[in-house]
Amino acid sequence: MSSTPSRHANPSKNRTPRHRAREFALQGIYQWLLSHEDAGVIDAYIRDAHGFDKADRTHFDALLHGAIRDAAGLRAEIVPYIDRAIDQLSPIEHAALLIGAYELKQHIEIPYKVVINEAVELAKSFGGIDGHKYVNGVLDKLAAKLRAIEVAAVR
Repeated sequence: MSSTPSRHANPSKNRTPRHRAREFALQGIYQWLLSHEDAGVIDAYIRDAHGFDKADRTHFDALLHGAIRDAAGLRAEIVPYIDRAIDQLSPIEHAALLIGAYELKQHIEIPYKVVINEAVELAKSFGGIDGHKYVNGVLDKLAAKLRAIEVAAVR
């Protein structure tokens, strides 16, 4: 089994169940990006992780399986807004962008600002020094496309 991001061996105690679901989904997608293992194998491994019992399991399932299943389409949405080939993104940025893009497309009940903020927080917690700024910029542009009415109403 490939290792997952280790900055947080277990999710922060002050996180909501939905945020914990995103943290675990990020770890699973990261693992998938590196190992190309079956989502079911990764899912089983993640569910055994310390703290998973405090995560929103339904949201975790949606994010992990949805982002992996729809990865090609999500990448097609992201590509116009990135400055390099998608395979040159760090795996953490790539995973955070897949989660953010998936939530922007499939979870319209979650405000776009929340989606972006959550993806930025994932990149801050698990990624490199300025990766969160990159994730923020890409998802902000993607939100303007995918949720134009919502974005216009807020701006």
